[in-house]
Amino acid sequence: MTDAATTGDDYSGLLGAFRYSFRASDSRTFRLYVLVSFVLGFLFALIFLFALIFWFVETLGHSAFDTSSNAFLGVVALFVLGPLFAPVLFVARRHRRGEATVSTYDTLLALGGFLFLGSLYAGLIITVPPEYQSANAGAIGSFLYSLPQLFGLVPPLVSGLLIFVLHRAAR
Repeated sequence: MTDAATTGDDYSGLLGAFRYSFRASDSRTFRLYVLVSFVLGFLFALIFLFALIFWFVETLGHSAFDTSSNAFLGVVALFVLGPLFAPVLFVARRHRRGEATVSTYDTLLALGGFLFLGSLYAGLIITVPPEYQSANAGAIGSFLYSLPQLFGLVPPLVSGLLIFVLHRAAR
């Protein structure tokens, strides 16, 4: 077991974890996930930032009760970006500590991350209001449209927890 700080291969912060885990992993699936999660994470962060700015502008001059919804956006951002970045951070930490790793751990976490991305999409489809639903959605789309809109939270929550379970089980 080598100390990453003495080898000069250490990282600091989120961006460093992306670079480090990309270099340290032998799994092509995980390397692809690092790239996809970095790009999507950047785009999601921009969307949340612009939404927050928009909400601040729209609620200027309103009461504190009306503006409390701005804090909810931060919570949503954490629940989206946290599981999106978790596989990268888990793999970077495991490699940095020099724990015995095989690429199956990296691949499992990458697959869990891709599943989380798919579940975000499924959750969005579930929450589409009826007036915007596609008439020819197919069997899967029709099934997702038929679910209650609150059920749109379930797929991302379950797949986000699955990432944590995969991390703990593969230790």
